[in-house]
Amino acid sequence: MGLPRLICAFLLYACCCCRRAAGVPGEAEQPAPELVEVEVGSTALLKCSLFQSQGNLSHVDWFSVHKEKRVLIFRVRQGQGQSEPGEYQHRLSLQDRGATLALTQVTPHDERIFLCQGKRPRSQEHRIQLRVYKAPEEPNIQANALGIPVNSKEPSEVATCVGRNGYPIPQVIWYKNGRPLKEEKNRVHIQSSQTVESSGLYTLQSILKAQLVKEDKDAQFYCELNYRLPSGNHMKESREVTVPVFYPTEKVWLEVEPVGMLKEGDRVEIRCLADGNPPPHFSISKQNPSTREAEEETTVDNGVLVLEPARKEHSGLYECQGLDLDTMISLPSEAQELLVNYVSDVRVSPADPERQEGSSLTLTCEAESSQALEFQWLREETGQVLERGSVLQLHDLKREAGGGYRCVASVPSIPGLNRTQLVNVAIFGPPWMAFKERKVWVKENTVLNLSCEASGHPRPTISWNVNSTASEQDQDPQRVLSTLNVLVTPELLKTGVECTASNDLGKNTSVLFLELVTLTTLTPDSNTTTGLSTSTASPHTRANSTSTERKLPEPESQGVVIVAVIVCILVLAVLGAVLYFLYKKGKLPCGRSGKQEMERNTSI
Repeated sequence: MGLPRLICAFLLYACCCCRRAAGVPGEAEQPAPELVEVEVGSTALLKCSLFQSQGNLSHVDWFSVHKEKRVLIFRVRQGQGQSEPGEYQHRLSLQDRGATLALTQVTPHDERIFLCQGKRPRSQEHRIQLRVYKAPEEPNIQANALGIPVNSKEPSEVATCVGRNGYPIPQVIWYKNGRPLKEEKNRVHIQSSQTVESSGLYTLQSILKAQLVKEDKDAQFYCELNYRLPSGNHMKESREVTVPVFYPTEKVWLEVEPVGMLKEGDRVEIRCLADGNPPPHFSISKQNPSTREAEEETTVDNGVLVLEPARKEHSGLYECQGLDLDTMISLPSEAQELLVNYVSDVRVSPADPERQEGSSLTLTCEAESSQALEFQWLREETGQVLERGSVLQLHDLKREAGGGYRCVASVPSIPGLNRTQLVNVAIFGPPWMAFKERKVWVKENTVLNLSCEASGHPRPTISWNVNSTASEQDQDPQRVLSTLNVLVTPELLKTGVECTASNDLGKNTSVLFLELVTLTTLTPDSNTTTGLSTSTASPHTRANSTSTERKLPEPESQGVVIVAVIVCILVLAVLGAVLYFLYKKGKLPCGRSGKQEMERNTSI
């Protein structure tokens, strides 16, 4: 054998050895497997291309290739299929007249090469690469609740992101304030790990570590999972989280609520604030105006002083101290002045004015305040504004001018800040009755509640002409109301009731006439009061003249007169009826003249 032939034989032998080593019969270079992509739980359709090239093959075997090991899983003979015992025994079936093998309930374990091999008329095979996908669940993110100090030497754990049950392993990307984070030496480190579940799915856990600064106290962190499905690339984002960042205090200051001008009676809060986290321990002090030394105030919370209600004594200079418990460094705030506006010591002079009728009176009002004041005078009984200013002039005083006058001192620039003072003006004179006389409709043997009112200066006293229980009540310094409980008797109906008011300057009297209630009682006029079990004589028109003592007249009984009239009418009606009856019966013999006489009598 020559050298050329020897070389050719050697090359042919080497080629055959390579083909055998590849384990694939036929040509030396095998085409790339056909790619089939499905999601977990769906059905994979594995189509054998040998049927297209050679028609209906009568002999086909299906293999699964895993770790370079072929396992027979399905046989096709004369168009009929049969599964081999094993993991695919109950999940395989033929479709498309035997050209397609259907694999149901795909799992991640099914990701491998499937091979169909035909032996007649000659041996051929077709390979299919099955790719399996599963979208992970929504990513779950947990922030570091303990917080991160800015003076840490190494990156600290910021948050943990977990994506469960995905296939294949998704890719995680971390974001801060919407910008992706990348590995950075001594600044950012991302540590990821994965766990294979019994189902073949992956659970991914990614831990973000970073070195944060003070400006990151409000930073928003979130993670993103990127994964692929047969339909293309997809992603899922977690919620955003913030992480407590600890940094030292650099500045302390005071804030006062409410903002604006304060007044007595307000609820005022003085707060200490600082730019450190955690905040320092606060204390609030107020400068003593006498000694100029700071005196610590008692706070209800760390750095909160509540003044409720605020008083003018709370005005002054306040300062806050912030003590950093880590460094034990105390930082003071700037002193802030607090002004509680007030109106106090409202005074009216004269304080207890007394005047004669026809004289004049000048009332002057004064007050203390932190702001400019406005004054006005009101009539106490009616609320009518009498004067705007601190001085009220009253001329030619009448008895009606007696009573209350109120001075109102207010600060127009601060709504609601005002104080008032009431003064009672007394006009000398004998008692003045609320009414002179009144008629009261009553029932006999019932208890009446009668009242009598009088005013005057000096203050009058009231007496009754009936021996019964009476009580007095002051309506104001010059006006008194007396109440009497009395039983209605026949004697009381005859005499009536009289109340007398008297003081050092004279006396006056009011009279109450009692009338029995009957079926024919006429409607009472404006000076009449009707009562059944009780009756109160209340004031209507005032009696301005002073009355002298007089004897009560005995009133005529209208009820008796009315009853007598009714009885007379009834008697006449009966008499007329009797005469008419006798005439009809013929008991009365009378002619024309008699009839005329009868008609005359009847007409009467």
